[in-house]
Formats: sequence, C-alpha cells, structure tokens
Amino acid sequence: MKIDIWSDIACPWCYIGKRRFEAALARFPHRDEVEVHWHSFQLDPSLPDHFDGTEVEYLSERKGIDPEQLAGMLDQVTVQAAGEGLSYDYDSLVVANSFSAHRLIHLAKAEGGLEAADAAKEALLSAHFEKGMNIGSADDLVQIGTGIGLSADRVKAVLATDEYADAVNADIARARSLGISGVPFFVLDDKYGISGAQPADLFASALEQAWQESHPLISLTPESADGPACGPDGC
Repeated sequence: MKIDIWSDIACPWCYIGKRRFEAALARFPHRDEVEVHWHSFQLDPSLPDHFDGTEVEYLSERKGIDPEQLAGMLDQVTVQAAGEGLSYDYDSLVVANSFSAHRLIHLAKAEGGLEAADAAKEALLSAHFEKGMNIGSADDLVQIGTGIGLSADRVKAVLATDEYADAVNADIARARSLGISGVPFFVLDDKYGISGAQPADLFASALEQAWQESHPLISLTPESADGPACGPDGC
C-alpha cells in the first residue's frame, strides 16, 4: 500500500500529524508492506531565506492576527506537540523559507530511498521546531544533511544550484491539481484523502479500510460445499 503525504517543514501540525500517523502505522499489521512518500508543499513561498523576527511577529504581520492571540494559539500547539513527545521551542524558532529544505528531502530520497527521505523530513522538522536551526541557511542544511548520512560536498553542490527545484515544484503542482490547499494531507492508495493532524485512531481505521479494499479476502470454498464448522448457534 502506498501513502502519499504533502507537508511543509514550517508547519507545526505537520510534525504532530507525522507522529500520529507513525503511531497508527506502528500498530498496523501490514506496516512492512506500506510505502510512505513525502511530498513538498509551501505554506508561504514568498518568505525570505531568513525572516528577521519571531514566529509571532511573522504571523501577526502576514495574517493580521493580534500578537497576544497568536501567542496563546502557539502555546496550545506546543501543548498538542508535547502530547506526541515533541518539544516545540517557539522562542528559538527561526522563521525561514522552506524551499531549499524540501530540495534536501528530494536529495535524500535520490541518494537513499524512502527511508532516507523520511529521515531527512524528521531531522528538518526537529531542527526547525525543537532546535532553533535555520532551515533557510545552507550551512544549517549541510549540518542536517550530514547528520542523516549525506555527503557534505553533495549537499553543498545541490544547494549551490537549483537541483531538485523542479521536483519540489512538481509536488506543489500535483497538490494543487488534487485540490490540496492545506497540510498535512495524506492520500492512501490514490483513493482516500485525510486532511490535517488527525488522531492516531482515525489513521489506523483508514489504513485498515484501505488495506481491506485493496486486498479483499477471496474464498476458495464453493458456496455449496461448506465444510464442517462451528458458529454462534452451534456446531
């Protein structure tokens, strides 16, 4: 079974959604037969590589929301993240454009497959929300890339060009064609869409339903030839 996930590194609910989905997948009996594909999405492509201000200042400026209200909203998100074992640190968070970070994920996938792409996604989310690293900085991206086993020279070479930019843009265009306007967004077997960081139980039910529909039980016993068996009414 294939799972496609559209997500932005600068999205707090994307990290929470990742954890909740992983919790559901961990208890899914057929988890070893599931392929998870990460796809790029940008909530704000117009952001500079580094925004000179806090997350509250950025959101207040771009969304026109009262700073005190925003601070309360971020506190609530931090509590939700903590419930999934994540330690968000908005005081240290660096507001930055995520485009180059998405290119790093595509590089990781090209170099090491789906597991490497997942490792890159995880490392970038943690770097952004927990460690106060700048995901728009080439130096920080090299550090993150080497931390998951990529060559420093290869990461530097990619970041010095527009390599994998087409792959990022293709992901974004595909999201647009599917009508995806917010993230995280999960697509199961090109059939079922799940929007947002839903509870793990919902992901678990969706995985089971998608699996049953793509792997229906085929009875090899003719209807007229049932063998001896017991049921609720006796044997």
